[in-house]
Amino acid sequence: MRTAAKLSRRKNIRYRIRRKVKGTAEKPRMSVFRSNKEIYVQLINDDAGSTVAAASSREKDIVAQKGNKTEKGKLVGQSIARKAKELGIEAVIFDRGGNLYHGRVKAVADGAREGGLIF
Repeated sequence: MRTAAKLSRRKNIRYRIRRKVKGTAEKPRMSVFRSNKEIYVQLINDDAGSTVAAASSREKDIVAQKGNKTEKGKLVGQSIARKAKELGIEAVIFDRGGNLYHGRVKAVADGAREGGLIF
């Protein structure tokens, strides 16, 4: 499949997910963005249109860790769970951003679950 076709397909999947998934103040949307090198996670309140918390694989404590990208994704999930707990957030709605629930995206979800988030 051509790269342009893959991106177009992923964009359509992302829009389909976004129509169904809405974050609130009590249960924000946990949005995952995966680039070739890094992975980023945000907790978003769609009602207010604001980002509640964010974590990425570019944070100092995660960059200092040894491991592959999947292992760092798990650390990002644990980091966002820790930040959510500090804000009093127990449950989130997972938004995989059009990516397959596999590899780094799954590692982020597993790390967040280990950190105590419910979704």
